[in-house]
Amino acid sequence: MTIQQGLIFAILSLTLVLFVWDRWRYDVVALLALLATATTGLVPPDRAFAGFGDPVVITVAAVLVLSNAIRVSGMIDLALRPIEPRLGGTGSQVAVLTTLVAAFSAFMNNVGALAIFLPAAIQIARRRGQSPSSLLMPLAFASLLGGLITLIGTPPNLLISSVRRDVAGEGFAMFDFAPVGIGITLAGIVYLAVAWRLLPAN
Repeated sequence: MTIQQGLIFAILSLTLVLFVWDRWRYDVVALLALLATATTGLVPPDRAFAGFGDPVVITVAAVLVLSNAIRVSGMIDLALRPIEPRLGGTGSQVAVLTTLVAAFSAFMNNVGALAIFLPAAIQIARRRGQSPSSLLMPLAFASLLGGLITLIGTPPNLLISSVRRDVAGEGFAMFDFAPVGIGITLAGIVYLAVAWRLLPAN
């Protein structure tokens, strides 16, 4: 193993330890790791921040800004209030909320879509006198599933499309992921509507 390989493994290992330790913010840890690689010469200083100009990063940042604006507006909670009385049991609540989260995740960053629905899910659970965890974990799964449907649904889709464009000269189209993504998402929603009972109750 060369000195450079040893350094990169050491930096990655320390970064993972700091992530697991969870005493510092994740973005701070990631920035420190980037600065460490630049300081040790593993990454040329003039290329250290080049990734922030990548179209994938800019697209994800823009989608997160849009998602946060929708969340702060409270429009999701207002839209769900008329149908909330019809959501009798936890199973129907999970089915409706996971469907909505998956649909939103297909057309915006899945983390942003999840953030939009979290306050509404917590409010519904509290008004019904049930544990919010019965809704929150299914929402997390649904946001991941919905992100499989379109190109912009999740950052890895954009990254893979960017790599394909560099290698083959053409990236993926918006709905190239849909034939597989829609089937997996529908199957996952049906499963969650039934199997939510297997998830932690508290």
